[in-house]
Order: sequence, then C-alpha cells, then structure tokens
Amino acid sequence: MLFMLIKVKVFPDSKQEKIIKKTEDSFEVRIKQKPIQGQANQAVINVLSLYFNIPKNIVKFVKGYRQKNNVFKKIH
Repeated sequence: MLFMLIKVKVFPDSKQEKIIKKTEDSFEVRIKQKPIQGQANQAVINVLSLYFNIPKNIVKFVKGYRQKNNVFKKIH
C-alpha cells in the first residue's frame, strides 16, 4: 500500500474555505469551522478530498490534533 504524507497548516474560523499549495506535499488550508471537538480536522479532510478528487476515507489524520500544523496521509 502506497501513501503520501501531506503537511497542512490550518487556519480555522476563516471567512471562506480555501486551499493553497505551498510545495508538492505542503498546503495551507483555510476553513470556516472552529477548532472544537475535531470539527476543523474533519473539515480539512473534506477540503483535501475535494482538492485531490478522492473519497474522504482515503485521507487519514496522522498527527497534530490540537495544533495548527497537522499531518494527513493520502492512501493510494
């Protein structure tokens, strides 16, 4: 099984949802959700799945649960 680690800097409670590609595996993600009870992390998974045009269950949270800098895994 192949996978890609994706580094994400999250900006919760933004006015609009947006994803900005910084490098091949690094992104800035702006989301409307607040960082309460994992809502922001779930929103990042939704945004990444739309960006990569893959199902949500392919994107997994790896680390950084309570931090602005997170790591997600995209399974190929």
